[in-house]
This record gives sequence, structure tokens and C-alpha cells, in this order.
Amino acid sequence: MVATARSRIEEVETADLIALVDDPNVVIVDIRDVRERQRGGYIPNSFHAPRGMIEFWVDPDSPYFKEVFAQDKKFVFHCASGWRSALTVATLQDMGFKAAHLREGFSTWEKQGGPVERSEK
Repeated sequence: MVATARSRIEEVETADLIALVDDPNVVIVDIRDVRERQRGGYIPNSFHAPRGMIEFWVDPDSPYFKEVFAQDKKFVFHCASGWRSALTVATLQDMGFKAAHLREGFSTWEKQGGPVERSEK
């Protein structure tokens, strides 16, 4: 399923997203579980959208719709290793929502020099 999703969506390399981290026209969406964000940190200014709610948060007809997804910006979704985000972006694409995903996920972010914020416990 992941390979099929990847074959039809836009994938962004880690170094390319690091270069865009401060771009006001890019919204980085973290779909990892809150515990993953607490353990490993997160990309500064990323928007947290739990995987289980994303279709509802993106759909403007849903009672759970989040205004962040109404913006005319480039959306790049990520998870830990790029599997969940690939499936998510393929689903959102089927819904008519344009987005990309971080190909290798958060797993290579810090190693490649990406900034990370950590939660206070």
C-alpha cells in the first residue's frame, strides 16, 4: 500500500524541507502520536494533526474542520518514517486536497541538521 501511495504523490526530501522550514507559505503537518512528539521532539512551528482525525480536520464540510487547512499554502505532512504520511497524503489527494509528504519522515530530520523543539515534561 505504501509503495502504491508513494508512486502517485509528491515526496519531499529531508534537506529540501529543512530549507523550507521558515517559509511562511509552507505548513508542515506532523501526524505522529502525541507521545512520539514528546519523546523525540518536533519540527518548530509544525501543526500537529493526529492521524486518526486528519480526514475530518481537512474536509471543509466536516464539523471537525480546522481553518489551518483552508490556507492557500503548500502542505507537507510527516510521520516518523514516511509510511503513515504517504498513505495520508494519498487519501487526502483522493479527497481533492493538494499536499506532499516528507519521504523519510522525522527519522532523518535531526541527523540532517533540521531544527527540533522538545516539549517540557
